[in-house]
Amino acid sequence: MSILLRGAPVAQKILSEVASYARQHVLRLDIILVGRHEASEIYVAHKLRQAEKVGIRAVLHHLPERTTTHEVVDLIHHLNQTPEVTGMIVQLPLPGHISEERVLDAILPEKDADALHPQNLGLLAQGRARWAPATPWGIIELLLHYELPPEGKHVVIVGRGRLVGTPLALLLSRPLPYGNATVTLCHTRTHGLLNYTRQADILVVAVGRPHWFPAEGIKPGAIVIDVGIHREEGRLIGDIKPEALTQAYAYTPVPGGVGPLTVACLLDNLCRLHRAQSENQ
Repeated sequence: MSILLRGAPVAQKILSEVASYARQHVLRLDIILVGRHEASEIYVAHKLRQAEKVGIRAVLHHLPERTTTHEVVDLIHHLNQTPEVTGMIVQLPLPGHISEERVLDAILPEKDADALHPQNLGLLAQGRARWAPATPWGIIELLLHYELPPEGKHVVIVGRGRLVGTPLALLLSRPLPYGNATVTLCHTRTHGLLNYTRQADILVVAVGRPHWFPAEGIKPGAIVIDVGIHREEGRLIGDIKPEALTQAYAYTPVPGGVGPLTVACLLDNLCRLHRAQSENQ
């Protein structure tokens, strides 16, 4: 029988620590959402609820689809200069006419709760980050909680996006207690992709395609992390085909695996931002 790597117990532990910190400090998270995107609206609603539950004030700025890049950047500059704002995120994806690069670059690094500003990603690459993108950090918290340390393991990540694949590769390869893995970063255009994934001690799939990854791509006994989440016919499914998980030593279910950790680690990032800001005052 494979071991289920459920995210809820890990998330609850993190959220308990966040709530304890929030009882002693005033924290505010601002979320910018542009347009009508069903999945994004669901994610944002969950973030708002969890923030309120742990005592963090959460403010949503829901802008219309026609909003321009300049208008989003202007709002970010305003929030940068608002002392009450501890940190902010811009919910991705943005509508196609908005420059994601310009928007993310506009956030002050010390208020960047998603850790996607170039300065924060640079510190991450050097092993000096004080906070990290929420989903990759959640995956590390999950592995350590279940006593599955990445050190010395061959980790294959399928997906090179800025939200998961690239920062996770940086985190796992650093000479730090949660790192020291050998990391292969693949993507949908990797030739002979399954030849790489079949070598993985730990396989992470984050391609954003429902039930896309096949059983023949998994080495028997591997630890499998499914980052995907999609709604089909009223149910949530991941990137990996269900039959592929039967040969895993341990795997994350969808729903209930990585998902709960993303929000918990985002709110934990807000505490880290507050500590850093307090030290710099």
